[in-house]
Order: sequence, then C-alpha cells, then structure tokens
Amino acid sequence: MSTALSIEITGEGPPLVLLHGWAMHGGVFAPLVARLRAHHTLHIVDLPGHGNSRDSAVPLTPEDCVAAISEQVPVAPWCGWSLGGLMALHAAATRAASVPALVMLCASPRFVRGEETSGDSWRYGMSPEIFRDFATGLREDYRGTLDRFVALEAFGSTDAKGELRALRAELFTRGEPAAHILADGLELLETADLRAELPRLSQPNLWIAGRRDRLVDPRAMREATVLAPRARFVQIEHGGHAPFLTQADEVAALIEEFLRATAGNSMESSVA
Repeated sequence: MSTALSIEITGEGPPLVLLHGWAMHGGVFAPLVARLRAHHTLHIVDLPGHGNSRDSAVPLTPEDCVAAISEQVPVAPWCGWSLGGLMALHAAATRAASVPALVMLCASPRFVRGEETSGDSWRYGMSPEIFRDFATGLREDYRGTLDRFVALEAFGSTDAKGELRALRAELFTRGEPAAHILADGLELLETADLRAELPRLSQPNLWIAGRRDRLVDPRAMREATVLAPRARFVQIEHGGHAPFLTQADEVAALIEEFLRATAGNSMESSVA
C-alpha cells in the first residue's frame, strides 16, 4: 500500500488546498472548484481511505494526514470542511510557514460537547453517542448508515433536498470508502480536541458557518474564534452543513475576499 495520497490539481493562480469531510472525497467540492479555479490552482485532496486514496496506508490522524499532504502540496492556504477542518487546523497550528492562511468551513476544533460533570465548558458540540451509533451502524448496515449521515449533513439547509441529492450523487462516484477508515474517522470526530492549538495560530483564519448546520453548531465555531488570534467568523444565513453545494457563490466569494486580503497583508508585511 502507498503512503501517497490522491491529490487532483486544477485551475491557475495562487495555490489553495481543499480537504473534504468524512465518507466523502474531493469531488464533493465541484461547485466550489468551478468558481475558484479561474483564480487559484486548487490542490483537491482525497483523504486516506476515501475516494482515489482508498488504498493509501496513511493513518487517518491529523498529524499523519498533514505530514503526507504537506509532502505533496506547495506552500498554500488550507481550507477544510468538517473532518477536513481538523486536518487543516492542525496543519496551520503546527506548520505555519507552509500554511499562510486557514479557512475552516463548517468545522470545529472539537465536534462533541463537553461533559458538565468534568467542568468542560464546550457547550455546542454533538452528543458522543451519535458518533458511536454511526459506528455500530457501519457494521450492521454500511450503505444505510452512510445515507443516514449525509441526510444529517443536509438537514436544516433551506435547500435540504438539493443538498442531499448532491451529497448522495457524490458519495460513491470514486468507489466505496474503506470501512475501517470510516470507523477511524468516526472515532476521530468523537475524540479529537484541538482547542489547545487555536492560540497557536499565527496566520489569518476565516471560519465559515452555516446557520442551519445540525452537525457543527455555528456557536461552537464562533467560540473557537474567541480563542484564535487573527480570526474572523462569518455565518451563511441559509446554509446547512455543506453550504458550498447550495450557496456556492456566497462561499466562494467569502474565500476569495479573504485570500485577497491575506495576500495583500502578506505583501505589505514583506515590504515593511
């Protein structure tokens, strides 16, 4: 098995790395890619066990994934959606010289809520039982469980039917994700806590939330920006968990505006 990952490269202009969410692959970004490729060279990653990286031997952990991706992409901003946000955040916090800007797209440093009995104040995460139920479902009804998950991703959007249709259409276009990797991904979503990395962010970081997102509460993302220097929070009013599917123009415009401002600030700093 290879330690390389499948990374599609398309477009022209300054580079941008895109990282997808659990059970999906880089192809899910098609509406966003169509709007960004005229101005950016996009490096669209298939995470280990997903899409065309299905047979990759890279473990699905932030450090292992970031190390593998960093070997294959140039210095560039990283944009991570959902699970991909954990990878992008870890890259920005640990490899600032290689990741000059960060975009968190419906992603959180911690996906589950804190236990009140332990004094953890992280209030807006999901119940850990949800991820455990999906893990059990993978063993009993693989395809049905994936379908339930993408339905949860689409739920809440003002165009839930369109979002669900798009997610279902992409799910298996690059083959079925490896079952053991999906289980690893659910465990990562349940247990990962990267809040301690937020104060270490030295580069500009943009957090794009969907107001109707039922997987990543916008309030959790807003709280994350309080802990992160140079952070900006933006909320897509009619967006669910995958606003780049149904509000692609708005998401692309936010990313473009942020990256232009970031590039301008970088040039000013280098001149100074």
